[in-house]
Amino acid sequence: MSFLWPSLLILGLIVPVVVVLYVLLLRRRGRCAVRYSSLSLIREAAAHQTWWRRHLPFALFLLALASLVLALARPVATVVIPSNKATIILAIDVSRSMCATDIPPNRLEAAKDAAQAFVQNDKSGRQIGIVAFAGFAELIQPPTTDRHLLHDSIENLITARRTAIGSAILRAIDAIAEVDYRVLPSENASSGTVEPPPAETPFSPHIIVLLTDGASNAGPYPLTAAAQAAARGIRVYTIGYGTINNTSRMNCGGDFDQDQFFFGGGGFQFEPQTGSRDFRLQLDETTLKQIAEMTGGEYYFASSAGELENAFRNLPSFIVATRETIEVGVFFTAFAAVVILLAMFLSLRWHPLG
Repeated sequence: MSFLWPSLLILGLIVPVVVVLYVLLLRRRGRCAVRYSSLSLIREAAAHQTWWRRHLPFALFLLALASLVLALARPVATVVIPSNKATIILAIDVSRSMCATDIPPNRLEAAKDAAQAFVQNDKSGRQIGIVAFAGFAELIQPPTTDRHLLHDSIENLITARRTAIGSAILRAIDAIAEVDYRVLPSENASSGTVEPPPAETPFSPHIIVLLTDGASNAGPYPLTAAAQAAARGIRVYTIGYGTINNTSRMNCGGDFDQDQFFFGGGGFQFEPQTGSRDFRLQLDETTLKQIAEMTGGEYYFASSAGELENAFRNLPSFIVATRETIEVGVFFTAFAAVVILLAMFLSLRWHPLG
């Protein structure tokens, strides 16, 4: 325990001063002799007034006085508090590469099913938010415990061009900052320089789960964004998704034109006969592992719908306990009030005024 105003502890000198005055008062009263006609009256009075009854109310008064002095110095204590307002942000890649059919019916639909199962099975009571990212990132569902809203948000995910992993992390940080004033919003991360996070940064109860099947090719540098998450104590759990070195076709409803594109982490070659594209995964596992390591999270790889569901199940589901520094002066004040009332009660009971 520490004090915000430690200089006021000097007021504690009042306690010994009051003790000295009390002793002097007792001695003065002792010198006042009273003549009695019979010594039996004195013995009878002494029997009814023991030493501890005589001095206990004053001792309680001293205890209350000391407690008030401590309260004036504004004591603070660091306590461990279970966080029931922790937030999980699911950042889901919706680049066109998620239309690959190597994980049937396609990667995006399998990812939706895994995310839906995670939401339905979550028993921690934490809020969940949804960030969708392709060439940019957008919060499509602010953190909530309403499973119907989360279900609709996940079900309505559609694909777009390119992959901006750094933007997804920064948007997730901002979503957390909007529900927790202790978390600072993200900063401009346009440069490629990565500043290491402060040493021994305490973990926040909030986490980011980033799912992607490719490599970042738009937006801020992913490791620069991850450094901002680490500086705020936010852990990022990354999931690499898809089959490696495997050719697959694209199927997202036939909404592609007949040019060659490069979305997400892989290349796409249009085939006029089938209306689909060949796809070869180029997952940037190195960056995803670095993001997880930098922020205190973990990296998972999923090459099937079952492995993806297992990755979601392995995410931390416990309530994180956080350390907070709070003022505890009110407890000292309340204790002093109770002790003073007790001292007054005992004094009036044992030494009636009339």
